[in-house]
Amino acid sequence: MNDAAPTIRTTCPYCGVGCGVIATPSGPFSATLQGDPHHPANYGQLCSKGSALGDTLGLETRLLYPMIGTRRVSWDEALDAVARGFRAIIDAHGPDAVAFYVSGQLLTEDYYVANKLMKGFIGSGNIDTNSRLCMSSTVAGQQRAFGEDLVPGCYEDLELAELVVLVGSNTAWCHPVLFQRLLKARRGDPARRLVAIDPRRTATAQLCDLHLAIRPGTDVVLFNGLLDYLRRHDRLDFAFLEQHTQGYAEALRLARATAPSLPAVAETCGVPEQDLATFYHWFAVTEKTVTAWSQGVNQSASGTDKVNAILNVHLATGRLGRPGMGPLSLTGQPNAMGGREVGGLANQLAAHIGFDDPAGRALVREFWQAPRLAERPGLKAVELFQAIGEGRVKAVWIMGTNPAVSLPDTNAVRRALAACPWVVVSDCEAHTDLGPYAHVRLPALAWGEKDGTVTNSERRISRQRPFLAAPGEARPDWWIITQVARRLGFREGFPYESPQQIFVEHARLSGFRNRGQRWFDISALADLDQAGYDALQPVQWPVNAAHPAGTARLFAAGGFAFPDRRARLVGLEPRPAADGPDAAYPWVLNTGRIRDQWHTMTRTGKAPRLTQHRPEPYAELHPTDAARLGLADGALVRLVSRHGEALARARVTADQQPGAVFMPMHWTDQFARRGLVNALVHPVTDPCSGEPDFKYTPVRVEPYRPAWQGFLLTREPLDPPDCDYRVVVRGQDHWLYRLAGTRAMANWAAYARALLTPAARSGAQGWGGDEWLELVDAPQGRYRCALLRDGRLAACLLVEAARPLPAPDWLAGLFAEGRLDDSLRRRLLSGRPASPREAPGDLVCYCHGIGLNTLKRAIRDQDLRTPEAIGAVLGAGTQCGSCLPELKALLEAFSQGG
Repeated sequence: MNDAAPTIRTTCPYCGVGCGVIATPSGPFSATLQGDPHHPANYGQLCSKGSALGDTLGLETRLLYPMIGTRRVSWDEALDAVARGFRAIIDAHGPDAVAFYVSGQLLTEDYYVANKLMKGFIGSGNIDTNSRLCMSSTVAGQQRAFGEDLVPGCYEDLELAELVVLVGSNTAWCHPVLFQRLLKARRGDPARRLVAIDPRRTATAQLCDLHLAIRPGTDVVLFNGLLDYLRRHDRLDFAFLEQHTQGYAEALRLARATAPSLPAVAETCGVPEQDLATFYHWFAVTEKTVTAWSQGVNQSASGTDKVNAILNVHLATGRLGRPGMGPLSLTGQPNAMGGREVGGLANQLAAHIGFDDPAGRALVREFWQAPRLAERPGLKAVELFQAIGEGRVKAVWIMGTNPAVSLPDTNAVRRALAACPWVVVSDCEAHTDLGPYAHVRLPALAWGEKDGTVTNSERRISRQRPFLAAPGEARPDWWIITQVARRLGFREGFPYESPQQIFVEHARLSGFRNRGQRWFDISALADLDQAGYDALQPVQWPVNAAHPAGTARLFAAGGFAFPDRRARLVGLEPRPAADGPDAAYPWVLNTGRIRDQWHTMTRTGKAPRLTQHRPEPYAELHPTDAARLGLADGALVRLVSRHGEALARARVTADQQPGAVFMPMHWTDQFARRGLVNALVHPVTDPCSGEPDFKYTPVRVEPYRPAWQGFLLTREPLDPPDCDYRVVVRGQDHWLYRLAGTRAMANWAAYARALLTPAARSGAQGWGGDEWLELVDAPQGRYRCALLRDGRLAACLLVEAARPLPAPDWLAGLFAEGRLDDSLRRRLLSGRPASPREAPGDLVCYCHGIGLNTLKRAIRDQDLRTPEAIGAVLGAGTQCGSCLPELKALLEAFSQGG
């Protein structure tokens, strides 16, 4: 009898919700995965991305061996080279000539060792993290208000609140498990209300009771107006203000001066006065209110002020630290908060200690026995890569992130990396946009192989446990950093042989001489042995002698982290945009995430079903803007800014504001030629947090009129020759390439044969026994061909110069078929089924694989009126719930005759 495969409880590697996952290995590099019903973040629920994790575990694209240039080397040779390169530059130019750039994808133990090496032993503050790009405005705002980077509440508050305000957060797509918890609570009590504050009518806004589509950048005016409204309607908690805060008089004065009336605020924010009054009234009369926010607040040149504007209204009403109320930052990455705990940001030391605290610096120096401890903050992400470009920083070690894609003004970042004398990259992927700039590449472990901890948005520490063996010669990040530290001469400070040893040191530092000055304290975990670490259950910090079981909420009775234990309300004056639209660049570009993709798609791009929802870069435009440009929905457009350009497919929708354009962030050169949105984004940052302004870049939008467009479907991946626009989409049993170019192709037939002959494994006569179907209409610029091998579809290419192409979904479905019958062969070159009912359409429901056309037919034929009715018939919307907003929008379109 075979023993059942062991199950491993771990944590999802995507967003900051921190969902529990149960993994059951099913092979050397495969596993079946499901949500953990006992994890308090998700109680068994997973979103579309989490549900598809099993599809991302393959090794086809992995970096498995150390590389110097293009040469595979041993670990000893690679590590010696890394240490020599850094040592030579430090000796010649000083410690501030080197830098680390790390990631919210790292585990806390990895983060801790990297921070200790750079700040404690190399002696520079130059370690920053890609969390700077998503959460640093929240960090700065919470530090200004609370004295420490602290989230007062927990996820349960979302379910207990009677009013939830979602600001700059497309929660339905970006934190879908939390959004489903919200919707479930509202179904149980229809009196609960949801408000969305977002310039776009997002999937989240579609399911809220009220949507305030404010003008981009007017958040501070909106919340200053709310603060003044609360004062005028006697809804402030003056007892709490007097006993537990400072600065409220100035905050109230500036609120009154900058947002003096409902009509004034409504005009500035561009929202109907009645809707604004409704929101203000609901907030005023509902004590159990949670305000949650994400990147729409953070990623702004005034992001810190926006955060403080939100915190001000909660402090002024005393609504925090008690069940069902408080401000709640929704973290972007799985371990952004863990990185903040250990000092991963350039302006922090470890354990929530700041550089501006001399006693704190002395404490860290003593605990680490680090005589070279950095005395001042290092360079934040954007200025760090600017310093590389200027030659002030001459060596950089990049771990688990891709600044060649994710930073603003990406072309300048790439020029900086190309000129940098020493670039080291630790990554788990072999082929990324960053790889060509690396002198040394070090193979790191990926999710499923890593062992350590992460901290989610509600301060909950959870374990990531390995359930797969380390492939090739890949190694943990903490081990790689430790080995380099020893080669740099710091062996005594880096004795680690396991992540457990690092975690307990981190826990001891959090409690070292901490007599209640800092809320971050996990000293009760400092005595964990290996068995205790392996068995560690999810727990919210503080975890110390006063709170041995963890702490769900903070500040119900005050006790803020300033020396006087009082919070600060911050007086705020709205600041004009540093770089606004003008005649040359009249649109405002907003960037962000989409439902089924994550960051730069190195993981989600491997999951065929995840690629079907939004398969290529797109730009959302309002119908009036599209009409002015002469653009139809689905046309290609060119976006141009002062820093670069990008190509995208137009999506024309009234969900977008006139004069604004939205483009997702995920596509890289690996997946889309000229689809890189951050090539457009300006390098403007928040003066307090250093966070880039990803939500407000002036751009110009132009029609892109190619000489031809086409798509190629193949059973095996190919490398089509260069053309202006090329997007690759991994499908089930096939690869789809969407192509366009401005230069006419002289001979499509010759092109197709040259491209597909290797795929056909042709014989000496060119095509052997394979079947080749072809249609050539040169005067009309039309070309179509299909290749069948043993009666099965192997490849097809469809090109048009003027006419619209058919949707590729029906042809894509044929790759799952066996031998094609005569009727299918006759339809191949048309690209369309005999009946439109055979084409499923674009994927809407990931969990059940249901396409748009299937949904439309069911709604029409069976007279379905609600998402619940659709779910009962087709199953759509009944599992992860991520598609519910689209089901609702589809039903609304049908009700209006769409």
